[in-house]
Amino acid sequence: MFEWKDLITAFWAFFVLLPIVALIHQLGHYLMALLFGGRSEIILGRGKLLFKIGTITVNRYYFLDSYCHYESLRKNTRLTHLLVHGGGVLLNLISILLVNLFIIIGWLPETQFFYQFGYFTIYYMFFSLFPVQYSEKHASDGKQIINILRKYSPSNIFD
Repeated sequence: MFEWKDLITAFWAFFVLLPIVALIHQLGHYLMALLFGGRSEIILGRGKLLFKIGTITVNRYYFLDSYCHYESLRKNTRLTHLLVHGGGVLLNLISILLVNLFIIIGWLPETQFFYQFGYFTIYYMFFSLFPVQYSEKHASDGKQIINILRKYSPSNIFD
C-alpha cells in the first residue's frame, strides 16, 4: 500500500536517480563519440539553462529529458556509428553490473536506492532500444541502430 513515506522515495527516484541514470546513458554516447574522434555534447532536461560544466548542459527541468549530440567522427564508419548509438545502453549495463558486483563484495550496502537504480536503468535501456521515431529528426537509439544497419552512409545516418 502506498504511504506518505513513499513520497520521499518517489521524489528521490524521479528527481535524483532517474537523472543519474540518464547522465550515465548519455555519457556512454559521449565517450564513444570521443573515442572515434567526434565532437559531442550532453544536454540534460528542458527549459532555461540552469548551469553548464564543460560540454554538459543542465536545464531547469533536468529530470524530463536528456540527449547527446555528436558530429564529425574522425572514424566515420557503420561500426563507429553503431557503437556511438549503443554506447548509452552499454554504459548503463556496465553500471548495473558494477553496482551489483560492489554489493556482492560488500563495498555498497543492499538498499532500496540501489534496487531502484537497477530498475530505472533497465527501464531506461529498454526504452532507448525500443525502435521509435519521435519526430522527423529525433529517433530512439534502437531506431537509429536499425537505420544504420539498413541504409548506412554518413549523409543519411539520421534519416
